[in-house]
Amino acid sequence: MSSDTAFQHYTAAFAGLIGARHVLTSAEALAPYLSEERGLYPVKAPCVLRPGSTDEVAAVLACCNAHGIAVVPRGGNTGMVGGTAAPEGHVLLSLDRLAGAPQVDSVNATMTVDAGCTLQSAQEAAREAGLYLPLSLASEGSAQIGGVLATNAGGVNVLRYGNARDFCLGIEAALADGRVLSDLNALRKNNTGYDLRNLLIGSEGTLGVITRAVLRLHPMPRSRQTAFMGLASAGRALELYNRMRGLFGDQISAFEFISAPAWAMLAPHLHGRAAPLAEGHRAYVLMDLASVGDDPGLEERFQNSLAAAFDEGLIEDATLAANETQRAALWDLRERLPEAQKHAGADIKHDISVPVSALADFIAEGQAAAEAVLPGIVGAPFGHFGDGNLHFNFAPPPGMNRSDFRARAPEVTQAVVGVCLRHRGSFSAEHGIGRAKTGEMARYKNPVALDVMRAIKRALDPKGILNPGAVL
Repeated sequence: MSSDTAFQHYTAAFAGLIGARHVLTSAEALAPYLSEERGLYPVKAPCVLRPGSTDEVAAVLACCNAHGIAVVPRGGNTGMVGGTAAPEGHVLLSLDRLAGAPQVDSVNATMTVDAGCTLQSAQEAAREAGLYLPLSLASEGSAQIGGVLATNAGGVNVLRYGNARDFCLGIEAALADGRVLSDLNALRKNNTGYDLRNLLIGSEGTLGVITRAVLRLHPMPRSRQTAFMGLASAGRALELYNRMRGLFGDQISAFEFISAPAWAMLAPHLHGRAAPLAEGHRAYVLMDLASVGDDPGLEERFQNSLAAAFDEGLIEDATLAANETQRAALWDLRERLPEAQKHAGADIKHDISVPVSALADFIAEGQAAAEAVLPGIVGAPFGHFGDGNLHFNFAPPPGMNRSDFRARAPEVTQAVVGVCLRHRGSFSAEHGIGRAKTGEMARYKNPVALDVMRAIKRALDPKGILNPGAVL
């Protein structure tokens, strides 16, 4: 696409493959697509392509490969690392038309679902069949299955059920040269060579474009208990988690941590709702228990465990959800945290994981490391305490404007990641690499691992057309 004439030629070719009305080029048609979640990367794609089937995706990729046109796949555009930011000269490949009704096999407890189907729609289809898709994100109303798998998304139920890859049994994807890798396996056991499904999951559209998948479903929980608790410190939260794990094992489906600064950022967004706890605390925990069978004693055992923790000073206060409405209200608060932090200016973000045993130490040391770089910086960590994943986010010191604050991001990140690695952690737990973390990949990833990844990329995408600039 070195000239307007060449570009018009290519768009005409795309129109012949997917229909002219699905090749968007006007400013008005492009506008909804030309942004990314955090607003850090410009999206300047001259056209958006909206294929309606796997074959059309494959045909588009074959055309782009033949002409050396870079392609950036786009799902629900809820990613946090700039993975869908299409620069000038790249075409944006939207999967939103690949959104047929999910096909549920209730006996096999599986679902075949298109890449453009939202996670929420997939959850609802499972629920209608009496089954449960526990994969749950704050953005599930917009996030699409293809993007969820391409980034190996996590969410609040990883503790019990795992990441996105743990739900996927089979996959279908269009490769860079237009071939279709069809492996829509619905088997729990299928030991037939290299695991190409897991190669594509987490690859962020750099090795192929996921078009369909087979997801594993679970029994619907029949008994639930939810509590929101105030504690004196992150260390106490870790003690509480260790105790509850011993008492309830894998009945714990979620154990979410919220620091006091993160809670303070959320408070203005309660919109008149009463806070769950009357007084401020240094740390908060939102905990879910779930049992797939009838467990009439679960509520009493949970209440007794909390009472004992209160008597010993492990927790300072707690409120229990008495019904599903109250439970949903508590979780709504947790899901509002990312947007609340966005409004509060928490523009330096870290999606880290460390061993669970190191969480409390990491929080203290990570905050100290950031303050050494930028005194007065406001750390507001929250996240999935039970699986070691924290969103270790920072807002500017009082009086500092956002642009000056963003300019200090590389220094702050290097300090925080240094602490993370000292604790044998990872600088990317569930958000992926995208364009935001390629520097960290080059600096911290094992060199041999990077060589292997580049070799795989060359083998599947020798012309480098698939999401160039992301991951590697």
